[in-house]
Amino acid sequence: MAKSKFEYVRSFESEEYLLPNCWIVVRIDGKSFHKFSKKHDFDKPNDPRALGLMNKAASIVLEEYKDILIAYGQSDEYSFVLRKDTQLYNRRKNKLMTYINSLFSSSYVYYWRDYFKDVKLKYPPSFDSRVVLYPTDQNLRDYLSWRQADCHINNLYNTTFWALVLKGGLTTQEAEQRLCGTLSSDKNEILFKEFDTNYNNEPFIYKKGTILLRKKIKHPIKDKNRLVVIPLHKDLIQDDFWTRNSEILDIKACGFYEFKFSDIPELVLSQLHHLNIKDSAENDSDYKRVLN
Repeated sequence: MAKSKFEYVRSFESEEYLLPNCWIVVRIDGKSFHKFSKKHDFDKPNDPRALGLMNKAASIVLEEYKDILIAYGQSDEYSFVLRKDTQLYNRRKNKLMTYINSLFSSSYVYYWRDYFKDVKLKYPPSFDSRVVLYPTDQNLRDYLSWRQADCHINNLYNTTFWALVLKGGLTTQEAEQRLCGTLSSDKNEILFKEFDTNYNNEPFIYKKGTILLRKKIKHPIKDKNRLVVIPLHKDLIQDDFWTRNSEILDIKACGFYEFKFSDIPELVLSQLHHLNIKDSAENDSDYKRVLN
């Protein structure tokens, strides 16, 4: 390509290359999502439509970028962990951050109607992103543990707060004052004694957030294995999760995960082209139970 006299301006550009042999975490966070959720009438304290959409957008990112080994999401944020030996985009910070963020954000808008049906998107949502490096496996585990602990703390507060407002008749200001200075045990007691709610029985997706992993599963109709992104709502703070999913830190081939046929999540079904499966199994009672 011929050069022009204006090409010198490229010398003003700069690139930041991330340190080698470090785990790369790209964390995406919704901008002003309190306002966004209020404008679109999200259910309180948790809206399964919003969480499902976040998980769908994140799964699209994992399908595109195979160097992402695990992702963790809660509320309006998602963290994507790239293998520490990745050479994706030559480890250029701006490329990794902007491409992952833009794919997530566009997927959120693209799949909006699949989850919110007749709720019109009133204005485009936006997400900020940052890149953080973690040099050791323990640093990475502690980071993910921090995000999951944050999920539990926030969800317990929000569950109690909205119980006081929606069921207890308090204003938002009164509910804030009631919860000011309370401990987790206090919030559990309020839920149990005043609203007959055992927080331990709340859905795990609300208390633990969502973990996305690649796993091999047996195709529910065809006799072969498929590699898919699966959602888990489990405790990742304890050692058991990392023992069961040792391929993450060891950077090895994906492990195998077994679903009961009727328990296959919709997020996984969408990767199995379940419309084609339906044609092959119209009379299969288990399959009909999955769809229903």
